[in-house]
Amino acid sequence: MSLATLVTDLVTVETVDSGLVADVLASAQDRARRHDDWHPEFPRQDDRDALGMVQGVTEWSPRVIRRRLDGLLVGTVGFFGAPEPAGDGAPEVEIGYGLVAAARRAGLMRSTLAAVLALTDSAGIRVRGATTRDNPASLASMTGAGFVVIAQNPNDSERQVMLVRRLHGTTPGRPSTSSD
Repeated sequence: MSLATLVTDLVTVETVDSGLVADVLASAQDRARRHDDWHPEFPRQDDRDALGMVQGVTEWSPRVIRRRLDGLLVGTVGFFGAPEPAGDGAPEVEIGYGLVAAARRAGLMRSTLAAVLALTDSAGIRVRGATTRDNPASLASMTGAGFVVIAQNPNDSERQVMLVRRLHGTTPGRPSTSSD
């Protein structure tokens, strides 16, 4: 994996530094900490939560998504920690992501996922993710990026769906859980 900025036709996916993290976290209480290159809806609470997990920047840290059309930060993408062996022994990591509402349905997340998943593919890391059944846009982004549904519980009050993206030439495995 690399800390390099990822560039697609639609987005740049950039690593964060401690200054940006501090500004994002403080911006809810102190509007003066906002940057001119942030979309008015950025950061969302999910972005603050993601960047709040940063304890030193690594290749597995959350990154910010910049829309190339106007240069504004519009979301975050990242992993919930470094890869760990799944139940079948394959290295696996969980991805999370989000965009401000005004940036959705423009192909930005598909473009972001393609860039980030190219890195995990080259590192031989399988990726899993979760969304909810009532979020068809997220399901479409994930399935469009090659994820397949591996678990869902119709009785789950959160309506959660687990997906995994197989590595080229492999079959999807069951993601690891805290009970594995």
